[in-house]
Amino acid sequence: MKKAALLLSGGLDSATTLAIAKAQGFEIYALSFAYGQRHKRELTAAQHIAAHYGVREHRVLTFDLAAFGGSALTENGIAVPKDRDMDKAGGIPITYVPARNTIFLSFALAWAEVLKAYDIFIGVNALDYSGYPDCRPEFIRAFEEMANLATAYGTEGGGRITIHTPLIQLSKAEIIRKGMELGVDYGMTMSCYDPDEEGRACGHCDSCQLRMKGFRENGIQDPASREAAQDPVPRLRLPQDL
Repeated sequence: MKKAALLLSGGLDSATTLAIAKAQGFEIYALSFAYGQRHKRELTAAQHIAAHYGVREHRVLTFDLAAFGGSALTENGIAVPKDRDMDKAGGIPITYVPARNTIFLSFALAWAEVLKAYDIFIGVNALDYSGYPDCRPEFIRAFEEMANLATAYGTEGGGRITIHTPLIQLSKAEIIRKGMELGVDYGMTMSCYDPDEEGRACGHCDSCQLRMKGFRENGIQDPASREAAQDPVPRLRLPQDL
């Protein structure tokens, strides 16, 4: 069984990516990050998903991108945009975290090198997404090339490092459809940028809107939705916080 390092945020995309990697026969070493984000509910979700799928190992690394700020996801003084028209939204939104995927992939690459794993999975998407530059195919190709130039096992190990992005050209509806085929329980996942202290989704941020659109286009109910939870507000059904 081949080893793979996989970035697991706890969201819909990373859970689907994990299911795909498992279906392809990889032994998964999952990596999540407490990077100074405003809420930690996604880490609870990641922990739950990793346990559900029986990954070989799940690590949570801690560092502080909030020290730099510049994003609504790391800086309390910047509001998370709500109710944007996603069909007309242009430019890179303030929820973009500077260099986040570059940093995340660098950590995954370091662990993969120690594991002698030539495969790294990340659930980036270039269609139904918020316009982040580090979700584009050009970025992934450039990082993969760098990885093979910058590591000992990339230059001397006899193999080529591959960054797998199985969702990159799929719409959110297609991602959900693929996940449902693989039996992903989306009730375990956490997508909201701005949940409350009890893990209840705001239903209005870009991520919530894209998620709702994907389920709506499939004609199915989001298992983490208000209706599914029979609750007056959208509730993300997660285990207790870390």
